[in-house]
Amino acid sequence: MDRETVVPSRRRHSRSSIYRYLYSAKDFCSRQSLARELGLSLPTVYQNLSELMEEGLIRDSGKQQSTGGRKASGLSIVPDARMAVGISVTENRLRMVAVDLCLRELAYQKLVTEPNINFSEMGGFLAQALEQFLDDNRIDRERLLGVGVALPGIITLGGGRVSSAPTLHLRNASLDNLTQSIPYPVYVENDATSGGYAEWFTRSDKQSMVYLSLENGVGGAVLFHGVPYVGDNRRSGEFGHMCVETGGLPCKCGRQGCLEAYCSANRISNDLGITLKEFFARVARHDLEYEILWHDFLRHLAIGINNIRMALDCDVVLGGFLTEYIVPYFSQLKEYAAAINSFDPNADYLHLSTLRRHAVPIGVALHFIADFLEHI
Repeated sequence: MDRETVVPSRRRHSRSSIYRYLYSAKDFCSRQSLARELGLSLPTVYQNLSELMEEGLIRDSGKQQSTGGRKASGLSIVPDARMAVGISVTENRLRMVAVDLCLRELAYQKLVTEPNINFSEMGGFLAQALEQFLDDNRIDRERLLGVGVALPGIITLGGGRVSSAPTLHLRNASLDNLTQSIPYPVYVENDATSGGYAEWFTRSDKQSMVYLSLENGVGGAVLFHGVPYVGDNRRSGEFGHMCVETGGLPCKCGRQGCLEAYCSANRISNDLGITLKEFFARVARHDLEYEILWHDFLRHLAIGINNIRMALDCDVVLGGFLTEYIVPYFSQLKEYAAAINSFDPNADYLHLSTLRRHAVPIGVALHFIADFLEHI
């Protein structure tokens, strides 16, 4: 490798190290502390900071800290220098979120869609809704890194097709009609994988974890130190279709007794013809019929959680919009899980997502932010 190749590589590495350090910094950070912590010379730090400031990516934070003599000024990234949009597609609605580089929500919108809309027509509708969303919330398209689309289905390697999506009534369908009308970089991913990655990204311990998504369908993701394990056929984490009751309730996949048949939002909302709020209001009033159904839900969920824990022996995080209703019953769920586990008497491995309702669209938008951070 010649010198001309080495120097640019070193410069890129220094630039990346400085920006990523500031991105992750929790405490006061000055030019001097950057040089010290990263092992860089002050001239190198000053040169890279100057370039990053000219690009609008970092700024003086206005904070100052005494160093025993002259006060040093602090530095921080500019969170909204870039942004990304995530869209979660389900059989009856779209959820769109715009986030900045720190995953702070800039805008959110939910749209109800026609229940029987043709998938080939979804792309045009999606593109139109996206443009309206960007206009309504004054999102600067020049700063837009890309648009992530999350689907409740198995996405093939390369993202060109969805091999199976029971709630969308899709099998071996091309994604071209969904994405070709969007005039920005597009990334398509499974919804639970997206939510799981977002949850892992925001956790401080960054350990391996399983994400169990509870929405209209039930899915999940397995992340080994942040790297999704997708399996040989990209079907890893399809926890919704593990059997928790032999010969039990019918599932949309065509089988019986799946976790999704017992623990999806559809079971306690659409199937009963009421909203989730109405259902849980009746549970809170101790309406016997609804209490029985809810405890049956929790017991089957505990079986699924225990199976995951026994197989993978790592933390299990519950996510998806249904988890906000589980909060008052979380201790009870942990008791159910602990009662059937041979090794974990307290089920302390079980956690609720910190992102809750918007983990999926945030997670699929995170693809572009993570890529930006990787190549800054």
